[in-house]
Amino acid sequence: MFDYTHTGECTQRVPMQRVPSGLTTSTRPPTTIPLWHFLVALVFLLSGSGLGLSWTLGGPVPGSGFGGIAVAHLLLVGWVCVTILGAMTQFVPVWSGIELHSDRLAGLQLVLVAVGVIGFAAALWIGRPVDAIGAAGAMVAGFAVFVYNLARTLWRARPFDVTERHFALAIGFFVLAVALGGVLAADYRWGLIVTSDLSRSAVVDAHVTLAVFGGVLTTVVGALYQLGPMFAQTDTSPLDDRLATVETGLYPVGVLALSAGRLFEHVLAATAGGLLVATGVVLAGIVLGRHVRNATASASPMLSRYAVVAIAAVAWGLTAATTWVTSPLGPVVRFGDPAVGSLLLGALVGFVVIGTLYHIVPFIVWLERYSDLVGLEPVPAIDDLYDGRVSMIDFSTTVSGTVLLLGTAVLPLGEHLHAVHTLAGGLVLVGISLFVANQVVTLVRHGSSLLVGSTEREQTETSGR
Repeated sequence: MFDYTHTGECTQRVPMQRVPSGLTTSTRPPTTIPLWHFLVALVFLLSGSGLGLSWTLGGPVPGSGFGGIAVAHLLLVGWVCVTILGAMTQFVPVWSGIELHSDRLAGLQLVLVAVGVIGFAAALWIGRPVDAIGAAGAMVAGFAVFVYNLARTLWRARPFDVTERHFALAIGFFVLAVALGGVLAADYRWGLIVTSDLSRSAVVDAHVTLAVFGGVLTTVVGALYQLGPMFAQTDTSPLDDRLATVETGLYPVGVLALSAGRLFEHVLAATAGGLLVATGVVLAGIVLGRHVRNATASASPMLSRYAVVAIAAVAWGLTAATTWVTSPLGPVVRFGDPAVGSLLLGALVGFVVIGTLYHIVPFIVWLERYSDLVGLEPVPAIDDLYDGRVSMIDFSTTVSGTVLLLGTAVLPLGEHLHAVHTLAGGLVLVGISLFVANQVVTLVRHGSSLLVGSTEREQTETSGR
């Protein structure tokens, strides 16, 4: 996942990031595992974005009002979570210097989650949520496999550093989120929630809180504590360490309090938790912003997108805190400010994933395809594996579209609202499509063999264990 320095595998310093000592690639899983996660996730990104935009612009209307939930699962579970599953499968062994507990389980988790997302989204899209229980079960099983595999792996990595602590917390949050998600899916068929003192809306709010702010954002923040200084080629200052320590203490408590407050509709608990969550995200955004500002690395797709992430994190945290201090409950404020909360949060998560994949995918391909040839023949740099011009265009169009969407949310555009909204959505979809195409072309051009089986090096490593 990074520019590793590993004697015997790479004798050339790849001009990209400053790499912490202790990283090793000898414990990484077969490259086919994370690459297939990323490829499947990109398909979900395109399908979810396309369906969502088509629907909002007057295309085919999904059945019975469940289309929004279907699109949300395609994007959040299908794109973001599947990417996280693949990235953590690659990241944890490399960063912690320990072997993944099971490569087979890592492959199984992808099959189960992907099949589950497809079936679940399809059932909701056609308006038959009662038929989604089987697909939901597959998703639950896939996440259970992931949690078990990563927990067994992380258990051997103690004592945890700041990133590992976030990953361990994220695993716990995923357990809680998936459990509530399973209850919600079962409720479609058997009406479980009506027999309790809880409302379905409250359970949904708690499920979303644990999934988005617990599982996803905890993973993202933990990873950024390593990826930020790595891509910026900066050192972490004592101030950065203090801010990270405060965030690590506040944020998980906030997620638990916010989710519990929403589940039991307790305003005070939800308010306190929401303020802690918002504060934690602001602190993480400040740390990332300081690394981007002090960057010694040359401009790259990662740094430009991380700059957007830092701004979005601070803006989201401030607007969410302002909203939740008076109204933390209900679907309208689920993601913070009703007007801009979901957009800023989407930008925060989306640009992290896109920016990081612009390095992960080319690096894995470079490591397997070209690292053994260093010193024997000319080899391309990591940045040469993707089209830099396309990455600039997709960044410009996606940022422009996001800014326009924010404008439609806060400006009184009147009769021009629909036209501007259509333009904004089109720009975002074009940017996403270009990003996906750039990633796929990189794989096809340089690493198509990596998707169909292990490399010769992996076979040698396996036989030597």
